[in-house]
Amino acid sequence: MEDNLDGSILDAPKILITPPGPKSLAILKQQEVYETSALNYPKYFKIAIDKAQGSTIVDVDGNVYIDMVTGISVVNLGHNNPYIKKYVETQLNKVWHTLEIPTEIRVMFAKKLLSTLGFKAKLLFTTTGADAVEAGVKIARWVTKRKVIIAFEGSYHGITSGTLGFTGANRFKEFNPIFDSFVAKFPYPYPYRCPFKDCVNDILSLIDYAISNPAYLGGEVAGILVEPVQGEGGYVIPPRGFLKGLREIADKYSIPLIVDEVQTGVGRTGKMWAYQWEGITPDIVCISKSIGEGIPLSMVAYREDFDKLPIGFHLGTYRGNPLGLAAGLATLEFIERFDILSRVQRLGEKVLSELKEEISNPHVGDIRGLGFMIGIELVKGNKDPLSEGVKKAIEESLKRGLLVYKAGRWDNVIRLMPPLTIPEKLLFTGIEILKDILNNV
Repeated sequence: MEDNLDGSILDAPKILITPPGPKSLAILKQQEVYETSALNYPKYFKIAIDKAQGSTIVDVDGNVYIDMVTGISVVNLGHNNPYIKKYVETQLNKVWHTLEIPTEIRVMFAKKLLSTLGFKAKLLFTTTGADAVEAGVKIARWVTKRKVIIAFEGSYHGITSGTLGFTGANRFKEFNPIFDSFVAKFPYPYPYRCPFKDCVNDILSLIDYAISNPAYLGGEVAGILVEPVQGEGGYVIPPRGFLKGLREIADKYSIPLIVDEVQTGVGRTGKMWAYQWEGITPDIVCISKSIGEGIPLSMVAYREDFDKLPIGFHLGTYRGNPLGLAAGLATLEFIERFDILSRVQRLGEKVLSELKEEISNPHVGDIRGLGFMIGIELVKGNKDPLSEGVKKAIEESLKRGLLVYKAGRWDNVIRLMPPLTIPEKLLFTGIEILKDILNNV
């Protein structure tokens, strides 16, 4: 494919003033005056953005950065991608908001998305990733007439009252003591830190035992909710066989398998959907983030035979916004037209290999990845988490014109999530910066 299809600034990075520059600082201070103290990202990225193009971001001081954050895996095809922009502008001149009343773009998007899933499904539009998870769980409970959801430690499914119980990080619960508590948590197969002899099979056996035991969960499980690759949990890639094993358990006990593809979907791992790496068919798929390429769009796809939902089952004024649907249709067409999936597989393997071969810091405990989901876990001795090392790496990367971010149960994983369209020149320039920081700082 053409190597600058997203219109990136190819001479990035370019640091004119060590960030944060004076103009950025002035805007950051204004933000503090007008917005909540609960803001997170400005604490890590002390810049104010002027514009963004492709895989690059320009701050108000004129600094140009290589973006390997992409709005937390949202702008998968680059900022201001001209292909996406054209579709959105066309729709902008027609209609912006229609409730559930159909438009041509709505029908075209639905048909295109459903063709990528590998099973016959229906769509229910939602408003956010968390809302998609809530709706997916709601469907599973409605169909089965049961309550308990199996989820996993280290997971992230949102922090609304309806999703906080499924999310594995307990630190979020201190802010809201009321959440969905019909949840049973199980270990997630984390190869670098797995306490079991046979990580996958021991966990699957534990789940099977819990469901089969009438004194434990027997007869109460409405769904199994899982990320095919954990996102906020540290870009943890489970060993092959885990998803297939969950599918077998779900079939054995007639339990819907709910796959959360909010961060992993739309090509991020090198497949359109990460569950396709194991060749399984989920019952319910939760979709958001990159499907709208930065314009909020969210939905649940569920098995066609589950379509027994009453009118008004799940409501929301902004569901299926026409601008988001236009961006979504363009996104799906772009990925297919320019063979993005094979590109992500090829370059993801190359980046992973280079990082493993050329980083020699004893504090780098594990380097793992699938496609353009790459995690670098920093540790002290005995695998103790080195979260302060990740914070330092983010700060130093910013000074050199590279945007990266953290993840992990202890915030000790550097995660790389570049646009799937990033020009090779910028991709490996960014990798060189990160290698130098990890080897020398």
